[in-house]
Amino acid sequence: MDDQLTTVGVSLARSDERMLTGRNAAGRVWKTGFGGLDPQIGGGMRAGSLLLLAGPQGMGKSTFALQIARNNAASGRPVLYFSYEHDAEDITQKLLALEAGELDESDMVRVNNIRSIFDDLWVSSLEHRMESVPAGPEALARMQQYSDLLFLHRSTGTRTDLTAIQETIATVTEIAGSVPLVVVDYLQKVKSHQQGDEARSTEIVEGLKDLAIDIGAPVLAIAAADKEALRSGRRMRANDLRGSSALAYEADVVMVLNNKFDIVARHHLTYDLNNAERFKDFAVLSVEKNRFGRDGVVLQFRTRFDQGRYESEGAEVKEQLIDERVFVE
Repeated sequence: MDDQLTTVGVSLARSDERMLTGRNAAGRVWKTGFGGLDPQIGGGMRAGSLLLLAGPQGMGKSTFALQIARNNAASGRPVLYFSYEHDAEDITQKLLALEAGELDESDMVRVNNIRSIFDDLWVSSLEHRMESVPAGPEALARMQQYSDLLFLHRSTGTRTDLTAIQETIATVTEIAGSVPLVVVDYLQKVKSHQQGDEARSTEIVEGLKDLAIDIGAPVLAIAAADKEALRSGRRMRANDLRGSSALAYEADVVMVLNNKFDIVARHHLTYDLNNAERFKDFAVLSVEKNRFGRDGVVLQFRTRFDQGRYESEGAEVKEQLIDERVFVE
């Protein structure tokens, strides 16, 4: 029988087998590790689903995606991160800053500190160099525990197309012994064989969705915004994704990051000037589309970009945001 062809009876038998062996929940859902988000999207990122993460430039989309990748690798599951903008050493430095930032109670860790110890000319091991960073040795040890499960692919827009992505997933699956969570940073840079933004975006998003279903794992892709959506003070929404309408149509979950200060209603700033500085430290994550739960969920997370991370515990936004007519309760 064609391996693409099945029956409902076969599907029922496979589901029953997973439930009887206890593999159902663990095998079908990958947690993001961000408090408040997983329950809203069906318990986490579901097998066969395509999730898009969008937001204005500088809003930490790569940071958010990399943190999800790290959370999964740290839980013992393989992750494959296709990076079109950062090399492996840069990503490694951010991960070390993330780990040290979470561990250090003095709040002295900075990404720049980590980068400087990589660039210094004195001859010494990385382990010894990390001793100069608060919680550095502990951060390195924690990262080493999952380092062989987090695969980094240096991708380029001139050669890394959907076929290359598929072949790399197969390689990682063979090495790791199980299918990885796939992160694509970012979607519009995947090499396409089509002409024009709309046709290119359609080819890539449809291909990534098919890929997620075929491998039985989630694909998390960062999506760029139209230039019009990048104006300061404007709230980016799902319809601002750059390319075709297929982006929002094909995706199972669409999440958009915005800076809270830019999108909160003016009266929250007018009557409490202290809010202005406080809001700048928070990102608002809107779940704009959600096939596994309710959409319209709006959560806030404190940003710690100086440490290459977000604080993982989120809460629903209580303030009124621009482009909304009601308060979020």
